[in-house]
Amino acid sequence: MFNKVIFAGNLTRDPELRYSAQGTPVCSFSLAVNSRVKQGQEWKDEVLFMDIVVFGKQAESCGQYLSKGRPALVEGRLRERRWEHDGQQRVKFEVLAQTVRFLGASGGKRQAESTGAQGPDAYMPPPDDAIDEPF
Repeated sequence: MFNKVIFAGNLTRDPELRYSAQGTPVCSFSLAVNSRVKQGQEWKDEVLFMDIVVFGKQAESCGQYLSKGRPALVEGRLRERRWEHDGQQRVKFEVLAQTVRFLGASGGKRQAESTGAQGPDAYMPPPDDAIDEPF
């Protein structure tokens, strides 16, 4: 099976950096991905909001260098999360990022690129059951 997605968009909120019980850095943020679709004779703007989760050194870089409004390109795999809350089943899709590239002007911060899939310090996320809470 093949599961790969690539999104480019702007962060809708500042990234949240935290650490798992095992000490693994985990960063989560959301991207707004814009596209234009023709409906009849008119062009309509569509916005997709996608939750992103990053692990390891990339997570720390994202937490340090990204902020609300900054553009980023994310490459990873799509994951479905299910849980129960107040007796109701919940479902959420998110991207487990393998590569995050920081795009555009850095706004005074050092320009950085975080590519976890290519370097010797590549980090694969832990198994799905190792993450203890839905975000």
